[in-house]
Amino acid sequence: MFSGFTPSHRGGSGSPLLCLHGFMDTWRTWELVLPALERRHDTLALTLPGHAGGPPIAGKLSSDAFVDAVERAMDVAGFERAHLVGNSLGGYVAFQLASRGRAASVVAFAPAGGWSPSDRSYEELLQAQRTLQEQMQAAAPQAEALLATPAGRRRASRLITTNFEHIPPELLAHQMLGIASCKGAVALIENALHEGWKLDAEQVTCPVRIVWGTADMLLPWPQAAARYRNDWVPQADWVVLDGIGHCPQLDVPVEAAQLILSFTSP
Repeated sequence: MFSGFTPSHRGGSGSPLLCLHGFMDTWRTWELVLPALERRHDTLALTLPGHAGGPPIAGKLSSDAFVDAVERAMDVAGFERAHLVGNSLGGYVAFQLASRGRAASVVAFAPAGGWSPSDRSYEELLQAQRTLQEQMQAAAPQAEALLATPAGRRRASRLITTNFEHIPPELLAHQMLGIASCKGAVALIENALHEGWKLDAEQVTCPVRIVWGTADMLLPWPQAAARYRNDWVPQADWVVLDGIGHCPQLDVPVEAAQLILSFTSP
């Protein structure tokens, strides 16, 4: 059932497009939208450093060093600038890259880091993510059996989607095992708790679209979007998806692909 972890996927032709996944996920979170994206773009979906299939985190970890590693991957791919698509942690990284001049545009699905400066609820979320990994490590040996029923698939996907029936069980198993196998999780959590979240927003000059589901259980709308809305990129094109969860690319892949492509290649 499980086909293993790989560092990236590349396909299609056209202008460069880079897809960046969320915390403890892998590039395969984009699998359901990639066929549509690849009809318009030279599409690279990366697994982030420290994640299952991605490169190890080398040296002293910091947010800047983490983004440096993603920027090097762009260089290797020959992407001087690209349309950047990110979910959660990947959305935050996309904005960091945009502030470095590497983005032709940004489409971010529930990007992390948007809590107001006085809101420390992200600390609770990060601790919950630590617990989630421990739970997935315990459940991983029974992943296939757990996902054999609709109830099991709903349980496995409830934190990230409201619609799950169309998601292949093998992809859900991959995600469960990806969480369990994310070697950099603890270091990334500790770094986020230590550094917090920052963005040189004045340097983000490319077009920006931010998409958020009202049923997001990890980064609740609008609380977790406050800093993006009020301080960082209030000029963004904001799209709110009623009743949709944290990962629109899995929850409503047809609509998610349209939201990306209507912004990157109108």
